[in-house]
Amino acid sequence: MTKIVVIGAGYAGVLATKKLEKKLRKKKLADSTQITIIDKHPYHTMLTELHEVAACRVGEESVKMNLNQIFAGRKVNVVLDTVTKVDFSSNKVQGKNGQYDYDYLVVAAGSKPTYFGVEGAEENSYTLWSYDDAVKLRDRIHDCFRLAADETDPRKKKELLSFYVVGAGFTGVEMVGELAEYTPILCKRFGIKREDVTIVDVDGLSRPVPILPEKLSNKVDKRLKKMGVDVVMNASVVGVGKNFIKLKKNDKVTEHVAGTVIWTAGIESSEITSEIAKEVTSGGRGRIQVDENLRSVEHDNVYVIGDNMLYTAPGEERPVPQMVENAEHSAATVAKNIVATITRSGEMEAYNPKFHGVMVCVGGRYGVARGGLAKHQINFASFFAMFAKHFINIIYFIQVMGWAKVFSYLKHEFFTIRNRRSFLGGHFSNRTPSFMLVPLRLWLGAVWVYEGVMKIVEGWLTKPMLSGFFGGANSWFDSLLGRVDPAAADAVASASTEVAEAADAVASASTAVADAAVQTGTVIFDWNFKLFETILVSGKALAESTISDIAFKIQVPFVDWFVENVVLGTDTMTMFMQIFIVVLQILIGLGLMGGCFTFLSAIVSLVLQVMFVTTTGLYLNTFWMIFAGLALVFGGGYTLGIDYYLMPFLKKQWQKVKWARKWYLYND
Repeated sequence: MTKIVVIGAGYAGVLATKKLEKKLRKKKLADSTQITIIDKHPYHTMLTELHEVAACRVGEESVKMNLNQIFAGRKVNVVLDTVTKVDFSSNKVQGKNGQYDYDYLVVAAGSKPTYFGVEGAEENSYTLWSYDDAVKLRDRIHDCFRLAADETDPRKKKELLSFYVVGAGFTGVEMVGELAEYTPILCKRFGIKREDVTIVDVDGLSRPVPILPEKLSNKVDKRLKKMGVDVVMNASVVGVGKNFIKLKKNDKVTEHVAGTVIWTAGIESSEITSEIAKEVTSGGRGRIQVDENLRSVEHDNVYVIGDNMLYTAPGEERPVPQMVENAEHSAATVAKNIVATITRSGEMEAYNPKFHGVMVCVGGRYGVARGGLAKHQINFASFFAMFAKHFINIIYFIQVMGWAKVFSYLKHEFFTIRNRRSFLGGHFSNRTPSFMLVPLRLWLGAVWVYEGVMKIVEGWLTKPMLSGFFGGANSWFDSLLGRVDPAAADAVASASTEVAEAADAVASASTAVADAAVQTGTVIFDWNFKLFETILVSGKALAESTISDIAFKIQVPFVDWFVENVVLGTDTMTMFMQIFIVVLQILIGLGLMGGCFTFLSAIVSLVLQVMFVTTTGLYLNTFWMIFAGLALVFGGGYTLGIDYYLMPFLKKQWQKVKWARKWYLYND
């Protein structure tokens, strides 16, 4: 049994473990290998999103992913333990709770804040490098505003409302931007004047986020100042107390009131990585030197990835940066190299990452980015930068937890966002109470039941009628478009009932369609896009038309072929389709009226509408059914409906299904 141990469940550790398991499974080596991932927390944390929790833009659950869910259905042993030592001579990992043998070790233990020896910084400041940090900081911010609202001492009130963020890198700028965006909301809630709140971002750097081009740094600076942040550059922090901060600028030290100091000034390797670094070749802040295959230069079976690795790529002057994209790339390389070593097939891959850019958010509505191909990158800001940020996050979530996390992310970032704290302005946030949809749901359901019952009355269960249903409508459209002899339109009237129902698909409008067939109609537009054709016509002169006279159709050649050769191919198939449509309409209606499987009923309702649009066309006065179906897709049955009780039960049972967990085909 080959044993692989991964220390750390951060970005690099989780991805390396997943990729290893997948590759070994494909090689049919899953039973002969054992993968163990060790972390002190039972969850993986999205460190790049912590500022959103700290400033209460999203809930704390949005930045956590349970490790057992991530590795559900996979042969990965998840161990909760704190690693204290690695014995390279005996190939053992020592934890507080146990000891773990390994044949291959992957060090991906991540980082922790570093304080550069600044007096009082560690004891008197808040950090933002873990889930717990974000929650504590969020509560601290709320407490400051709550206490300040009742504080009568001006000095104490000033202290409570003074916030200093130390660091103007990615984390510092995103945290101060998020805080500045949240501050007006808190001021309104607690009755505090915005001018009474002090927010300062301080750093010894010459400009914010210097890894960005100067033009983008200036945009960040301008945006922060516009949000009321005092941006202090070229100033170093030399001391932090319980209610003050000391800054040094131009050899002058000044002391400022600071009730809350948030430290984001830098990182160093975690405790265990720093301990390992003492026994192997390493560099500053505990980063371990690796070769081109990402192995420790002393131990061929020890791989180091993510923040913990010290490696300079060919042609580069500086080591690879400590950022998420490096974690992703290094995880893939290590997975490939370990599998190549185990199987003794294929060559090991030299690590030569191509980074695609960087971006930084300044609140939930604005960001800047530089990205593109490795050697051809462009600057972009505002909407496009924020879009890129969310798109990149979704790509990562697809790798880690698939549909389950993507849906959760969209829900937290867009569908439940409050106070318009989204680059989409909150336009997709679900503000309408679901009980307002009940009348619409009942009416749409009743219309579908009526349609099904009327088709039974007309004989859809006893004789073939689809030929007239489809053919009559097509003849009507063709006559208006001048594709048939107008005199032939009189033939349509003989099948007026079928034609009428085909044209509006849901209402008895036989007279209107029959009359339209013998009157001069109007072609409003007929646009042919090769693969499909869109047609909008009226059965009357346009000046005399009402919305019930205007019909829309999308002509799709493949659909026409399918109807002619399959649906109408034999009487048996025609009867089957007729019965199927009748039963489906009644089931949709009953489901919507009872609020039972509303999501499925609404989707099928939309599918039927699309079918009618592409085969018979629809009058515009029935288009409300399409929009009603869209409105009822999500959550329409949870108020005064069976789904209120049924869906939670089914969801609970579904999550117990092994392959549903493995492929993340559920949502929390």
